[in-house]
Amino acid sequence: MKEEKQFQTESKQLLDLMINSIYSNREIFLRELISNASDAIDKYRFLSLTDSNGHPAKEHFIRLEANKDARTISITDNGIGMTKEEMEQNLGTIAKSGSKDFAAKFKEAKEAQDLSIIGQFGVGFYSAFMVADKVEVYSKSVGCPAYKFVSDGKETYSIEDTEFEGESGTKVVVYLKKDTEDINYSSFLETWKIEELVRKYSDYVRYPIKMMESHSVPAKDENGKEIKGKTTEVSEDKTLNSMVPLWKKANSEVDDKALAEFYKNKFDDFEDPLVSLKLRVEGLVSYDALLFIPSHAPYNLYSESYERGLNLYSKGIFIQEKCKELIPQYLKFVQGLVDSDDFPLNISREMLQNSPAMSKIATSVEKKLIEKLKSMSKNEPEKYEKFFSLYGDYIKYGIYSSYGMKGEELKDLLLFHHTADDKLISLKAYVDALKEGQKDIFYASGKSLAEVKLLPQLEKYKKEGKDVLLLDREIDEFCLMAMNEYDKHPYKNISSVSAEEISKEEKDKLDSLTASHKRILDDLKESLNGKVDEVSFSTKLVDSPVCITTKNGLSLNMEKVLEAQPGAENNPNAPKATKVLEINADSPLFGAIAKLESDDEIKKYGSLLYNEALLLEGFDIEDKKEFVASLNELLLKSAK
Repeated sequence: MKEEKQFQTESKQLLDLMINSIYSNREIFLRELISNASDAIDKYRFLSLTDSNGHPAKEHFIRLEANKDARTISITDNGIGMTKEEMEQNLGTIAKSGSKDFAAKFKEAKEAQDLSIIGQFGVGFYSAFMVADKVEVYSKSVGCPAYKFVSDGKETYSIEDTEFEGESGTKVVVYLKKDTEDINYSSFLETWKIEELVRKYSDYVRYPIKMMESHSVPAKDENGKEIKGKTTEVSEDKTLNSMVPLWKKANSEVDDKALAEFYKNKFDDFEDPLVSLKLRVEGLVSYDALLFIPSHAPYNLYSESYERGLNLYSKGIFIQEKCKELIPQYLKFVQGLVDSDDFPLNISREMLQNSPAMSKIATSVEKKLIEKLKSMSKNEPEKYEKFFSLYGDYIKYGIYSSYGMKGEELKDLLLFHHTADDKLISLKAYVDALKEGQKDIFYASGKSLAEVKLLPQLEKYKKEGKDVLLLDREIDEFCLMAMNEYDKHPYKNISSVSAEEISKEEKDKLDSLTASHKRILDDLKESLNGKVDEVSFSTKLVDSPVCITTKNGLSLNMEKVLEAQPGAENNPNAPKATKVLEINADSPLFGAIAKLESDDEIKKYGSLLYNEALLLEGFDIEDKKEFVASLNELLLKSAK
């Protein structure tokens, strides 16, 4: 019985986008359909491992057939097939994994020519409508009737009972559009073109892609002798692909171009990867792997919906997509696959998670990636800087999330801005350039690079020619604190009271100033009760009149980051920085305050000094109205 159905309104809109906007390279329709056929066979083979009666082992293939008279090209597989319900779900509802999200991402992706969204939403089948007036799909699942799906990709589709040769499989028949002035659809019916597309896009498919081909051979008489000037047509069944997976080929047979093409086809990216790594590891645990670092961060990398993991194969058979046990969280941006003979084919997810082989392979993969990144940072610094600009926060997260245990492995992958010049610097390069007698690694932190550069605490270090790392990412300071030191050189925040040892001469000067102006310091501290813990004179400032420093290891910037965490606002035990308002005794502003005789007048300056320090630190003033009122009052008084 034939059932006529309409695409959902949303599906029709997305289908129109697919046909007319997303795919600009029409020839990849064949790649997509072959890929679907290969996936169907993967699923059948997987089921045959656990259900040999229902899904008996058989010789698998993908067959292509071109019919010039009917203007059709057919792609047939003997894989898992589809039931009627699966046909409706997989073919009748486009982008079933999230069509609204797909639509929302489309405009942005189109402008960036980012075709990676295609594979993420399972809409590859619809690429056929770029070249087709009509598409027919014949499919049969084991033990079920066969069904036929028909659609022109516009308004409706139909599903009806049909016949299908074989126990299971799918046949897709693409009815090609008529040629136009710009597009020669007929070329897809030519044998040479089909062979070219298979070699270009699908050569690594593990199953034979077969096609009957006709060619001329010299005609022979009844005695087997060639007849001069006469030929005859013969047909042969030809396998078009090499069937050897790229990762199984010898390294000498695989170049960067082949790896890039594999990555773009397999992971639906339009750009070459930034890093490609082919591994063949033999030992207690043996495996082959292809690892890729994208040259642009996936659009949803920072969202909770992003799934990390490498595709897992056992003996060339697909086992699991996005196997997260193979890659640590801090390397979640890495894409690729691992194939090992050390896993049984029918291994379950639980067995994978507890498998010693899995753990050893994951450790090896992580080690190989770190080695590759270290080599790149040393030999290809510009390329590494691009990598770090994209994924550097994840390297820092790897150190922080392991409580510094991965610090030794990852420390030389870190790069930071610094005051000596505008280039990024590694910790090793910073330590190698330390001034004589300097042991500490100085750093300053803030919400942005521009704000960090404005910190008044930098003034003394610049004057003395001491380089300071500029940390402008939330994770930066937590990362350094997790490591504590680099090769016995401790990290010191210049906004910390104890950032740098002061000389006896400086200490004597501070003691004298404190004794001479104790009343002023006490008045200012009283006026700032609850805002700062101490008020003191500073050895850090040169030109600026005031700054805020902290004690006990927690910086002002770290406190702000922790306060922004979910639930922190209701936590009375949330860590707080011990704040110190430091005053430049040599500044004209303090000179004016020192001349005041009234305690009340001095106290009015406390709030102004504190808010000025907050602004210089890059933070908002808590009570802007009070700040403006105090400022206006003092301005009016000075004008009289």
